[in-house]
Amino acid sequence: MKLKKQVTVCGGAIFCVAVFSLYLMLDRVQHDPARRQSAGNFPRSQISVLQNRIEQLEQLLEENHQIISHIKDSVLELTDTGAISPSGHLPFRSANGSWVLPFDGRPTFLSVKPLDCQFALGRRSQTDLQMLDVYSLLNFDNVDGGVWKQGFEITYEPNEWDDEPLQVFVVPHSHNDPGWIKTFDKYYNDQTQHIFNNMVVKLAEDPRRKFIWSEISFFAKWWESADEHKQAAMRKLILSGQLEMVTGGWVMTDEANAHYFAMIDQLIEGHQWLEKNLGVIPRSGWAVDPFGHSATMPYLLKRANISSMLIQRVHYSIKKHFAATRSLEFMWRQAWDIESGTDMFCHMMPFYSYDVPHTCGPDPKICCQFDFKRLPGSRVNCPWKVPPRAITDANVAERAGVLLDQYRKKSKLFRSKVLLVPLGDDFRYDKALEWDQQYFNYQKLFDYMNSRPEMHVKAQFATLTDYFSAVYKAKGVAPGTRPPDYPVLSGDFFAYADREDHYWSGYYTSRPFYKNLDRVLESHLRGAEILYSLAVAHARRAGLEGRYPVSDYSLLTDARRNIGLFQHHDAITGTAKENVVIDYGNRFLNKSCADTIFFLFFRYLVLFNPVEQERLCVVTMLVNSARVRVLTEDGQTLPVQLSAQWVSAVEMSGEVYQVIRRKDDPQEVRVQIQFLTYGTRPSKDKSGAYLFLPDGNAKPYSQREAPIVRVVEGPLFAEVVAHYQHFQQTVRIHNVPGIDGLSLDITTMVDIRDQNNKELAMRLVTDIQSGDTFYTDLNGFQIQPRRYFQKLPLQANFYPMPTMAYIQDSQYRLTLHTAQALGVSSLASGQLEVILDRRLMQDDNRGLGQGLKDNKRTANRFRLLLERRSNSGKPVDSRPVSFPSLLSHMTSTILNHEVLALPVLPRKHGVPPMRTFAPLAGTLPCDFHLLNLRSIQSQVNESPGRKMCLSISGLFRGLDLQLLQPMSLSLMHSQPPLSNDSSINLEPMEISAYKLKLC
Repeated sequence: MKLKKQVTVCGGAIFCVAVFSLYLMLDRVQHDPARRQSAGNFPRSQISVLQNRIEQLEQLLEENHQIISHIKDSVLELTDTGAISPSGHLPFRSANGSWVLPFDGRPTFLSVKPLDCQFALGRRSQTDLQMLDVYSLLNFDNVDGGVWKQGFEITYEPNEWDDEPLQVFVVPHSHNDPGWIKTFDKYYNDQTQHIFNNMVVKLAEDPRRKFIWSEISFFAKWWESADEHKQAAMRKLILSGQLEMVTGGWVMTDEANAHYFAMIDQLIEGHQWLEKNLGVIPRSGWAVDPFGHSATMPYLLKRANISSMLIQRVHYSIKKHFAATRSLEFMWRQAWDIESGTDMFCHMMPFYSYDVPHTCGPDPKICCQFDFKRLPGSRVNCPWKVPPRAITDANVAERAGVLLDQYRKKSKLFRSKVLLVPLGDDFRYDKALEWDQQYFNYQKLFDYMNSRPEMHVKAQFATLTDYFSAVYKAKGVAPGTRPPDYPVLSGDFFAYADREDHYWSGYYTSRPFYKNLDRVLESHLRGAEILYSLAVAHARRAGLEGRYPVSDYSLLTDARRNIGLFQHHDAITGTAKENVVIDYGNRFLNKSCADTIFFLFFRYLVLFNPVEQERLCVVTMLVNSARVRVLTEDGQTLPVQLSAQWVSAVEMSGEVYQVIRRKDDPQEVRVQIQFLTYGTRPSKDKSGAYLFLPDGNAKPYSQREAPIVRVVEGPLFAEVVAHYQHFQQTVRIHNVPGIDGLSLDITTMVDIRDQNNKELAMRLVTDIQSGDTFYTDLNGFQIQPRRYFQKLPLQANFYPMPTMAYIQDSQYRLTLHTAQALGVSSLASGQLEVILDRRLMQDDNRGLGQGLKDNKRTANRFRLLLERRSNSGKPVDSRPVSFPSLLSHMTSTILNHEVLALPVLPRKHGVPPMRTFAPLAGTLPCDFHLLNLRSIQSQVNESPGRKMCLSISGLFRGLDLQLLQPMSLSLMHSQPPLSNDSSINLEPMEISAYKLKLC
């Protein structure tokens, strides 16, 4: 303390001397008689001398300011570490060889009280079906079921419907991919626009006709080009209930790779478009084509006030089991929910596909005969060689009897006598002829059935909500609530297999370059949304709202919709044709690379921290000179570390183990990083964009020459870079306080463009005793426990990893955080394995018609976090729920939301006016996350509201809160406004939305 006082006094004296000297010099300039001239007669030479002296004084003042700053930092550092700098400057090496940096006394991570974590240890929900248990129960033996190959023979008694007739709801639909074999625009021009044009005519011909539509991206494009008569006709169909908008998202989102930020954002974009243009509020969810289903989706739909949902692509063995136990309809509950607040009524389609042959009943040979688009003469026929027949008075009785038999058999798989029968397929109803073929023939069948009381059936065209409403009515419950005898389920439906051992686990990694780009652009979009909303609010407060460029909002809208489009289940999945992928990329990147490189060399940067907590971290920029000095806005020097250009290298050979140890823990955990390759099987069925069909266990990656290894050490970070033929791995540790310094930063730059039918994997081998259990996240939102099953093929044990995966034992947890979605597994105790990239030369017979041959040099970024677990007793790892630590949450946040470096172009010569802008009145707790602060357009020309998923009264500095209104997640449903000084309480795992008006 005595030393601190002495140094402080010394620093103060130096400051006083500097200020006094500055005063004397300025005073001499002002009072020198020889210099006091009139303004008009002042010599140019004297002006120049005065200007030079002022610049010298400014430089002197800056140097003195830096001296004082360094003294202050030194005092803080000395009191903190006891280290003494030999030169008085920071950073410097301490006696033990480590680097000492300027110390920031502010907390970089908030303390966590023991009671804060009780939620993670509490009682879990009680469910009838837990998917981990279902996987343990099933044999996955794929027994031939007869006409229903993946099921069983269904029988019934003819009099079962005498007391309660069967209600059949036939739901016409057309599944339209916003890009797959064709680009979005090509699909629209060739097919989709014709569906809408026919729809407004053909549905209007008979009020009994119904239809459902899902993809708002296509609908919005049609609406913008339709004349007012077509718009009016379409609006009438929607308001009358003949046309229903189901789910209402911008796309039918992928559920494996998509981050929950993007899933919500595309849902909001679709719902807001519907509300603004049509006043429509979706009531039911429809997901027939995503390749597996996440538990995140029912939660998001529930928060958006959707009451019921439908799913289709589920492993055939699970479908068979659910059908046998009549569990195909259930309440889907989140694993952490101890009551029923997250319950979503869900219908699982029982058969192979959503096309007509697999929707009327268990026998596709018969159901295909009732797809009247396949009538003789059509380009589409029935693979079972029995074509449909047009319905006439002569055959209607026989045809109705055959179809009713399928309806009755299908109904035996459910717990009500209300039956859903979808009627459609990909890009159907694009020709007027098909509307006539389907509707005329089915109406004849319905009329015959309904007029025969002895058949005990009522059949009709319907929307999806018509069906769900009938189920609730039959069971005597309110919409969205649990019928008395229906099961409750928790868990997810990955990995998906449609037949045999064909697991769709390859698309978790396919085209990782675009998966990485998507995540980066999501972070940039979120940053732009927040900055735009704050800028408009501050402009309004200053009375300058009219001067703010409105065009910026249209740019934000374009960005939202392009990123939303990429969440489609053939986009972020990497399962589209190459030209379609290029189209997605062009929508992402509408500025040239040259512009980007040019801006990197600007001298002035604004750094934007997009997270809610203060952070101390390393920011990386490209520079074109080794002479670099970085100053803050007030002239303080920041520590800098330059990465040099290498002219020599050192070779390394043999296996290398890394030993990881937390600074506060003497015990070490051994971690080995291995690289391996998978081939594809030699049989007819091979790996492709969708399927992962390896030729056996992975083989160690090998190359003739030993890898080149480079070691970098500096004040801010130290790293080891290993150069291999097909990848370059960088392992870096940051020497900074806070979150950045608590995990290993791993980047693997992969380039396998010279390989054929190879998949590159990175495996972490540790001495953690994890057994057969590991954990992966779902959409960056929640954690799903997994189990390695030896009874399943290798490819069935891989799961999506959008943001993290971890293994643990009673002492340690090792978490691999990722900045892009990839496939992950744990094939043995203590292991985590990630597929980094895939290059496949053939199609896997799922319709794409191409392999994966457009690989790019791709950086896969990770953070490896080792955490000590409580040793109060062995934790119970058999529970169906797990949670990341708060440190893990923060690590994932900083990895996925890097500091944004924004170059500044000065309008005039000199230093541009820059100052710190801190929009938050205070740092948010580390267990809260501001998902977005998104401006919305109202239906009338009012000031935009504000959407955010966390709100605390008095949150924003310099702004007043005029409106605080709880909303549904997509802002379609509102609750009464709260008082402006209200406190917002969120439950653990809760996502809430509020409409704000700030000024």
